[in-house]
Amino acid sequence: MERSPVAVVIVTYQSEQVIAGCLDSLPDDVRVIVVDNASTDGTVAAATRPGVEILRSPVNGGYAAGVNLGVKAAEGHDVLILNADIRLHPGAVESLRAAGKPIVVPRLVDESGALSYSLRRKPSATGALAEALIGGTRAGRIGLGETVTDAKAYQGAHAAHWATGCAWLVKREVIEKHGLLDERYFLYSEETEYMIRAGGVWFEPRAVVTHIGGEVSTNARLWSMLTSNKVRLHRELHGRFAAFFMWLAIVVNEGLRARSPKHRTALKGLFRMRRWPEEVASEGPSYLCFSAQDWWYHNRAHSDFQLLRRVAKHRKVLLVNSIGLRMPSPGKSTQFLRRIFRKAMSVAKLVRRPIEDTPNFYVMTPAPLPFYGKPWLRKLNSVLVRTQVKAVCFFLRMGTPVVVATIPTAWDVVKPMKTKGLIFNRSDRHSAFPEADQGTIAALENQLLSNSDTVLYVSRALQDEESALTGDRAHFLDHGVDVGHFTRRTELPADIASIPGPRIGFFGSLDDYLVDFDLIEKVAQEFPEASVVLIGDATCSMERYEKYPNVHWLDFRSYDQIPGYGSGFDVALMPWLDNDWIKHANPIKMKEYLALGLAVVSTDFPEVERYGDVIRIAHGEADFIDQIRLTLKDGGLKTPAERRAAVLASSWDSRARELMQIAEKSSSGER
Repeated sequence: MERSPVAVVIVTYQSEQVIAGCLDSLPDDVRVIVVDNASTDGTVAAATRPGVEILRSPVNGGYAAGVNLGVKAAEGHDVLILNADIRLHPGAVESLRAAGKPIVVPRLVDESGALSYSLRRKPSATGALAEALIGGTRAGRIGLGETVTDAKAYQGAHAAHWATGCAWLVKREVIEKHGLLDERYFLYSEETEYMIRAGGVWFEPRAVVTHIGGEVSTNARLWSMLTSNKVRLHRELHGRFAAFFMWLAIVVNEGLRARSPKHRTALKGLFRMRRWPEEVASEGPSYLCFSAQDWWYHNRAHSDFQLLRRVAKHRKVLLVNSIGLRMPSPGKSTQFLRRIFRKAMSVAKLVRRPIEDTPNFYVMTPAPLPFYGKPWLRKLNSVLVRTQVKAVCFFLRMGTPVVVATIPTAWDVVKPMKTKGLIFNRSDRHSAFPEADQGTIAALENQLLSNSDTVLYVSRALQDEESALTGDRAHFLDHGVDVGHFTRRTELPADIASIPGPRIGFFGSLDDYLVDFDLIEKVAQEFPEASVVLIGDATCSMERYEKYPNVHWLDFRSYDQIPGYGSGFDVALMPWLDNDWIKHANPIKMKEYLALGLAVVSTDFPEVERYGDVIRIAHGEADFIDQIRLTLKDGGLKTPAERRAAVLASSWDSRARELMQIAEKSSSGER
């Protein structure tokens, strides 16, 4: 079988002094991608040369984030991941490839040519304690320490648990199977987690590289991050109880060596550990987002909220709550009085900063006149909304912003505005919404599609259908998931804990244009011995289920509560209607279910097919029932850990950085 071509991915940050030497050592027959993590020195200039592709991240999202950007750019290639201070010896790339193993690491030497101990055993608290008490070299030599320090182990090719991640070749099949690196670590332990997740590495001593290195041994901040991330990794692999003993062993190590400033810094860091490292802030344009939802009463799992609150870690953000697609009216809209009342309450909140630890994130609700059927009413409404938004932008000193429009009715508002760039976040085909003035909304969608600098899609099917109109302005930006938040809970909320199992569950909005309520009723009929648990705000009557004692509708639960409820499901459902809306959908709950490690059964739609190895996809009502029955019997496709691993690299932070990279690359001038 013909081998995939090789792409070299090099992540740089303030690497001006070393990047040229790395590039000079590369062979001519490989693709080279340099990902720069917002360096402020001359790194980019030093790396700019013929044949080198440079991806400039607008923020420093960490080493794993940089690697992932490069890996995604190198689609179809095996990837050789290098630090900027690596120097390849002649024939190194070919020797790594000739090994033919999933992940291959070379023999490392320092600048003098002396062997560097790069092979590692699986991390353990016992090993960390041994290194603390008798030293890493001695512990490694007798097989207790994490670092393999027996020189004989570096003489022949063999398998190892993991290795230093400054140079490693990853085959494309591994990336397709195991996904990308976990970006939450920021720096250090991300390669450990990935190599262990993928089943280890292969050491190939015929491939030799020089690693200049040394910074972590002298930089107290880096050393502190390295030690803390060892604890975080142990927590993710083995749970909090085991992580405490790893923390204790590392505290002993740093405490015994506290005369050194770097060990004192690490010791302080271990006692002040946050759950995950913070990202490094940087400067850039402000962002103005016209959302399709309302922060004050919609589920905050929606992509607008998740993306922009993370952009606000780095940039000033004003999120404008939905200005609507139509005016609710009796007979046509469900719960129309309630909708009008809650919008009025939202407007009354004026401008607020709703997240205490994200002071650059602002939310406002303009007072709209959502009549879109007549041109003069649309004109009046756009002037009214634009005046309010521009006034708030002025007082917040936002300057000229990047504008992100998710709702089509924003076009009339933003059309005359000066922007750093206009992005149409095409999360849904809103003209397919049953209650909308579909002709008017479709015309507004077409205006945005034609006039935006960039069109972002979460549905590949919709992107393909509109490719003739959007061309190279279209980008696929998948939904993310808060993998830290959607972690399985051992203690369930009292109301779901009291419901007998097995539990077949659904959480999310129970909308009559999305959810197949007939199919849910069929599930209740076919599984009288199981409990059907529905969690979410319903836009239609749920009285039909009152005759089924095994159906439990728990109504709305907050975003903070949802992981606890989802943890009680034995089978999680995605029972969608077969319509145009679903065809172009990419439900966020799909990744939330997987992050919880849940066994999932879904009806068929385009985006779910990309997770066919971890989600059971049913074709028709009878098959849906059969797939639930099979899942109750065998626990679902793969293990909970493997299902969670499928979305580990799909963090909202990662998606927000992608958004910023796209936006700020295309916003070189004002419109």
